Amino acid sequence: MSWLNIEDKVVVVTGGASGIGKAVTEAFLAQGSKVVVADMNPAAPVIDGMNEDNFLYAVADVTKAASVKSMIDKAVERFGSVDVMVNNAGINIPRLLVDPKDEGGQYELDEKVWDLVCNVNMKGVFFCAQAAARQMIKQGGGVIINMSSESGLEGSEGQSVYAATKNALNSLTRSWCKELGRHNIRVVGIAPGIMEATGLRTIKYETALAYTRNITVDQLRAGYSKTSTTPLGRSGKLSEVADAVCFMSSDRAGYVHGVTLNIAGGKTRG
Repeated sequence: MSWLNIEDKVVVVTGGASGIGKAVTEAFLAQGSKVVVADMNPAAPVIDGMNEDNFLYAVADVTKAASVKSMIDKAVERFGSVDVMVNNAGINIPRLLVDPKDEGGQYELDEKVWDLVCNVNMKGVFFCAQAAARQMIKQGGGVIINMSSESGLEGSEGQSVYAATKNALNSLTRSWCKELGRHNIRVVGIAPGIMEATGLRTIKYETALAYTRNITVDQLRAGYSKTSTTPLGRSGKLSEVADAVCFMSSDRAGYVHGVTLNIAGGKTRG
């Protein structure tokens, strides 16, 4: 038995095929957990530690309630329970509220971008948390972890909708903790700050974000490593977020409930 004692826990990770979600998936597999990865890609990912006994890939669209229900049903059918729900799937499309240089242009916020980001980052978490909680109540308990962001606490230039959705998750975490605690379901938020690069940091994303901040892509990239606003003086490692998720999922964190843990190296506005 390990210190965390999460062997054989059944964990669902949305957006678990890449980025932070993939790191979380690999960390759980390394601890002996059984993991269900839910993602949009039709092709299953290759993940360290996966095998036919401990891993299930489910194609799912978190913005569709029927798709989420089907994913949870598959998890229960395969492994018998859902002990941990990690709501990690998210999307970030940098846009300005108003672009004086190009009114109504491609980098000015519009309804389509607003709806897409809100649907994935909030509605998707709502559908997944609800479906998982229904199963957890039947089985006598569980843990729901909502992947927030440091930007949800601080705001972020050029990423207002993304930041707003992440702060909404902080509020949902607090509210759901009050509703679900009586059912032995803990709800916890995790809020990463500036992290090491992943495949999700595409040139399209960087070009949009650089434009909203009136800098070049090269200047944006230089800012990743500068981390002058981070007291620890470095970017975070994906494994550090994954380790925190594993800990929060374990009984070692059994009295941690309704809070969002900021994993950002001390970064604040001060």
